[in-house]
Amino acid sequence: MDRRSPLARVRGLGSAKEGVGHWWAQRLTALALIPLSLWFVISVVAHSGADHEAMRDWVGSPLVAGLLILLIVSTFYHVYLGLQVVIEDYVHSEIVKIASLIAIKGLAILLAVVALLSVMSILFGG
Repeated sequence: MDRRSPLARVRGLGSAKEGVGHWWAQRLTALALIPLSLWFVISVVAHSGADHEAMRDWVGSPLVAGLLILLIVSTFYHVYLGLQVVIEDYVHSEIVKIASLIAIKGLAILLAVVALLSVMSILFGG
């Protein structure tokens, strides 16, 4: 469904060329994070007395690892989208804005990759 005005459809532009897509991505990741975060918190509380091996076995389960991967990807993408909006709206120096956007994107990717590799390392017994 295209939510742009007829003139924007003809020109191929939205209000900021991609604002609606960004808005939808942020809302969808927020919706995904609700059940994933609840599941994660409840699971961690349920395993609060478990030892290292029990937690490793729990994370090594394919279902749990899959849910953790979804949680990690959704979290870091949602954080990146939110910080991007804040920087674009409130940082007025173009150099600082560009440097900040590059830094948060790089940091989000780095932290997500480290978290994903950690889960996959446990899943595949590395």
